[in-house]
Amino acid sequence: MSSKRYSSEIEALAKEGSLYPQESLLKTRKDRQSLFIGIPREIQWQENRIALTPGAVEVLVSNGHEIWVETEAGLKSNYSDKDFSDAGAKIVYSSKEVYQADIVIKVEPPVFSEINYLKPGGTLISAIQLGNQSPEYIHALNERKITAIAFELLENKVGELPVVRAMSEIAGSTVTLIAAEYLSSVRGGQGILLGEITGVPPAKVMILGAGTVAEYAARAAIGLGAQIQIYDTHIYKLRRIKHVLNQQVHTAAINSVTLTEELKSTDVLIGAIRPEKGRNRCVVTEEMVSQMKPNSVIIDVSIDQGGCIETSVPTTHNNPVYKRFDVIHYCVPNIPSRVARTATTALSNTFTSTMLHISETGGIENMILTNQGFMKGVYTFKGSLTNASIAQKFNLKYKDLNLLMAARF
Repeated sequence: MSSKRYSSEIEALAKEGSLYPQESLLKTRKDRQSLFIGIPREIQWQENRIALTPGAVEVLVSNGHEIWVETEAGLKSNYSDKDFSDAGAKIVYSSKEVYQADIVIKVEPPVFSEINYLKPGGTLISAIQLGNQSPEYIHALNERKITAIAFELLENKVGELPVVRAMSEIAGSTVTLIAAEYLSSVRGGQGILLGEITGVPPAKVMILGAGTVAEYAARAAIGLGAQIQIYDTHIYKLRRIKHVLNQQVHTAAINSVTLTEELKSTDVLIGAIRPEKGRNRCVVTEEMVSQMKPNSVIIDVSIDQGGCIETSVPTTHNNPVYKRFDVIHYCVPNIPSRVARTATTALSNTFTSTMLHISETGGIENMILTNQGFMKGVYTFKGSLTNASIAQKFNLKYKDLNLLMAARF
């Protein structure tokens, strides 16, 4: 074969190949950002959790991030300053100092004195607890141009609320243990076992609501052998919980006639109905409670949002119960704080992956721009309220976050 012919064949192949798409390496981002994170000590007296565990701190520090932890922040979750220091965190000795971090992560929403410590233009990640807030709280954040993110509004890729889910799982598992405790004679209960033994019928447990709290409360009660009834206004929720439990549990739609009759023989009533469109639903009246058995137990998990039982009044971890119509009421908000170390670990799992994702994306603003689930948690941004529901609740003006982000980029 002559060299001339060889060259022409190569040229033909080259031309033919040019008709096909040519593969090339995808450009990858190289703007990974180092984060400066502050973890304050929670000052609300009912709060025992902390946002990050020492293990999570070690992961973040090893990825090049700087973590400051306020002294004694982890004591109520049984983590010492040494635990955090050994993990690579810097221990600081004043609230004012730790709030100078670019990103502050805490569990409870900050009080006004803490807002004043926040670095202007910085980022706050915490609960918002909208039922306890006011327009002044929003104004205080906007005056310091804080980007505030409510972790209970954050969504994952499948549309779930990961923090709410985790805390609901903990609350549901815990309330069954609380019910068993207060049914006992030493706690002034009926002196009956929650579960079943040979020859003795089990306790009857009624659960209002068919969400995550109800699911995990039912799992724990079923494991003990209790008789379970689950009520909700949504049939699809009842169908879902019956499927996931895979057990023979009684489910029914909520109506006052049925509830009144069934409550007369109920040993434990668990209220786990979340508000819809910001409104609480009181489904058990005072009259219904008055007809319950003496020394039966009511646990109103939804007391955080106002409660779903008319006789419910918020109590504390130190004084958790009271009696009304000779029925024991346990109405402590923030039940997960009762098992602070477990709850801290659950929170930390979410926050650790979120911080790593923020870093890989290139910072908070890039994260908001590229992650719709994260964007849904943002309620103030650089001096503007960006959540329509909050604006409606407090009759405030708001700006569309998508438009704000488009203007910045």
